[in-house]
Amino acid sequence: MNFDYSPRYSSRRTPVFGRDVAATSHPFAAQAGLKMLQAGGSAVDAAVAMAACMTVVEPCSNGLGSDLFALVWDGSQLLGLNASGHSPAAWTPAYFKAKYGEQMPRRGVDAITVPGAVSGWTALHRRLGRLPFGDVLAPAIDIAARGYGVPVVVHEKWTLAAGVEELTRQPGFAQVFLPHGRAPHVGERFAMPAASRTLAEIARTHGESFYRGEIAQAIAAYVQTHGGALTAEDMAAYEPEWVTPLAQDYKGHTLHEIPPNGQGIAAQMAAGILEHLNVAEHSVDSIMSCHLQIEAMKLAFADVYRHVSDSRTMKLTPSQMLDPAYLAERARLIDRTRAQDFKAGNLPRGGTIYLTAADRSGMMVSLIQSNYMGFGSGVVLPDWGISLQNRGNGFTLDESSPNVVAPRKRPFHTIIPAFLTKGGQPVMSFGVMGGHMQPQGHLQTMVRMLDYHQNPQMACDGPRWRVNGGLSLNVEPHMPAATVQGLAALGHQLDGLNDTYMDFGAGQFIWRLGDPGVDGYVAASDPRRDGAAVAW
Repeated sequence: MNFDYSPRYSSRRTPVFGRDVAATSHPFAAQAGLKMLQAGGSAVDAAVAMAACMTVVEPCSNGLGSDLFALVWDGSQLLGLNASGHSPAAWTPAYFKAKYGEQMPRRGVDAITVPGAVSGWTALHRRLGRLPFGDVLAPAIDIAARGYGVPVVVHEKWTLAAGVEELTRQPGFAQVFLPHGRAPHVGERFAMPAASRTLAEIARTHGESFYRGEIAQAIAAYVQTHGGALTAEDMAAYEPEWVTPLAQDYKGHTLHEIPPNGQGIAAQMAAGILEHLNVAEHSVDSIMSCHLQIEAMKLAFADVYRHVSDSRTMKLTPSQMLDPAYLAERARLIDRTRAQDFKAGNLPRGGTIYLTAADRSGMMVSLIQSNYMGFGSGVVLPDWGISLQNRGNGFTLDESSPNVVAPRKRPFHTIIPAFLTKGGQPVMSFGVMGGHMQPQGHLQTMVRMLDYHQNPQMACDGPRWRVNGGLSLNVEPHMPAATVQGLAALGHQLDGLNDTYMDFGAGQFIWRLGDPGVDGYVAASDPRRDGAAVAW
């Protein structure tokens, strides 16, 4: 790719080049990944080290009770890992209707599914790690014990969460995350000695204690003490799953995503629709370029929200949703003169962190993990430093939906890593965190690189839009004023941003330049977060 490296946007960040590269949204975690690479570790060692650190240094977005997905180029093939947890065996629509009426709870013990992230770390390390597991987790163990100065963006998100009463009233939350009765100030030291102890136990047992030992017993007992249904048997029954990534061609490249229960297929459907619309004939950040991308994204979301669930309960297959004839049909619905509120089509029947690492041998990792909604369920085990996710909120009580809650079922998931190949060879590991912004971020940054040849940092820095459902649209302040006015004239409803936690997402990107041992990679880190891309 002949990238444009001339400055275009106001970001102060520039691309980073190197043969061993790590990027994520906190510098300490990025440095931990680089330390693994310098010690002769693989990109997987770097990714797991970063993921463990991120549970400590960005607790508003993820924790030891998170879920995880990963895409890994192992040197010869692309592997997918689904480490999202399942629901407790006791969960049924009747269980929730008796306690909560017609809505799934957003927070609390009845939003907690089995945490999958730790199982993801161990599965990745067993298959592709080179360093001892204890060495990989050592930076996170150390940071949790000694503490760190809270950075600017993490402080902002933490402070927002401290004002959410449904979150702060949950057991253990204030005790762990509101020292002195408030969120930590910028630069104030915050430590998690209990999490350090837990990480050390995970390292010692290679994660076994977390699912079938002392930690698993503690999690189950704590949840049940506060009225939840999660059991030690639910924890022990869980295993992550290696999966075959989905593929969708776009502009001579192939976009890969984890198959459902995640929403990655939304980015692929939107890309397949855009293949018919020639976005590149319109200038970058122009009214029509944005309009076509927005409408394609809305069409994709309409189907994804109707049909995606745990793959075992979907009534359609991903291949049906990515059927070229169907995507061409959906593309014909887009009107270049007006915005539309699309519904699901008639298909043929048949709070998050992201990180990426690549090493000089050619291994590349795209990994994402999250507690969801900022601090997840709000339920925290003070003695273990484990904050538990609220992915149960991704289920529905509508029994006609494929995503209806059921025993030991995976819920609809928002977090999605991405990967780009060309001719069967690796090109880029990337992702954009932030709820339903994630597939939108995948699409927008990919279009910037493939249609407009923007380098990864420029593509990351560029102004983003965000669809919210119906005609509602948010745009970033640095979107050109003429484009904003033009979108409004087409009927897009430009609303105030009501989700300041997720905002417009945050991405990390590593693009392979050639032979990784000689030419290396170019990497980028999103200026919307505190992080960094670092190289060796």
